Amino acid sequence: MKNTALTHVHESLGAKMVPFAGYNMPVQYEGVNAEHETVRNGVGVFDVSHMGEFFLKGENALALIQKVTSNDASKLVDGKAQYSCLPNNEGGIVDDLIVYKIADNHYMLVVNASNIEKDWNWISSHNDLGVDMQDLSDNYSLLAIQGPKAAEAMQSLTAIDLINMPYYSFQIGEFAGVKDVTVSATGYTGSGGFEIYFKNEDAELIWNKVFEAGAAFGIKPIGLAARDTLRLEMGFCLYGNDINDTTSPLEAGLGWITKFDKEFTNSENLKKQKEAGVTRKLVAFELTERGIPRHDYEIVDGAGNVIGIVTSGTMSPSMNKGIGLGYVPTSLSAVDSEIFIRIRKNDIPAKVVKLPFYKK
Repeated sequence: MKNTALTHVHESLGAKMVPFAGYNMPVQYEGVNAEHETVRNGVGVFDVSHMGEFFLKGENALALIQKVTSNDASKLVDGKAQYSCLPNNEGGIVDDLIVYKIADNHYMLVVNASNIEKDWNWISSHNDLGVDMQDLSDNYSLLAIQGPKAAEAMQSLTAIDLINMPYYSFQIGEFAGVKDVTVSATGYTGSGGFEIYFKNEDAELIWNKVFEAGAAFGIKPIGLAARDTLRLEMGFCLYGNDINDTTSPLEAGLGWITKFDKEFTNSENLKKQKEAGVTRKLVAFELTERGIPRHDYEIVDGAGNVIGIVTSGTMSPSMNKGIGLGYVPTSLSAVDSEIFIRIRKNDIPAKVVKLPFYKK
């Protein structure tokens, strides 16, 4: 099992550590609900250094990205990032990722920790264009500094204008006295903030400076459990749960990152699927009675027929009700459709709702 450059810091803080995607990761410190609330209302820091970073360079770097991703990366300008996915040949998804345009012919792809090798092999297999590819995942650390107070709390550490940085933009500059830090206005929580990328050797220094600067704002370390409840309240997909090798981006509600004005892996078949209409859709639901939906619980219709499974579910800390995502037949996917979640042989009523669950 791998450690991040900050594993020893988490252990010294008393974090509960668990294996995740081959890494020894902090799942919680003081408790999920308290950590969730810290990010929703203040500022919290996640060590997400397990994520993968690939760097693509060369005159055909954009052409390769266009070939393997569903979104249109030609729209990117320097300093902008884009959410996208890697379609496979069978109609499913290899992974979802973020594409960063550093400069012409120079890009960073950030991929999920559990898929680093798989994604590398997939993209490499399509690289007949002579693109220089580097997997620097083991060299980089990544902190997600998230919450409505993140910009104000971190501004003293950098000359980069954090307050006015547009969503999904980034700058490379000095941060906490360290040069060449990538500061990105991205995140997985829906509460604003930044993700910062830097070399492993600077991790402890940056961690300490971040907590010094944020002390007056009540900054706290946050574990992966709260990361999951935060992203679920926004309806953000988690690879391996809500999307995988068998789910199409159109079924998953990711049509907005699937651009058919270019050709990409399996685009012809996905275009046909769009024209014909999907037979199932990923929906968001809220329980209308008490209960907690969990991953892999059955979704049933009014007659008790199994129609799908819960892909992600939890008790929402912000709303104090059971919420979840799951695939259902298109006929039951409209907002306010009634479905039932089978919890210990009891069919608990739920209704399909519009995302996000959590509205600021």
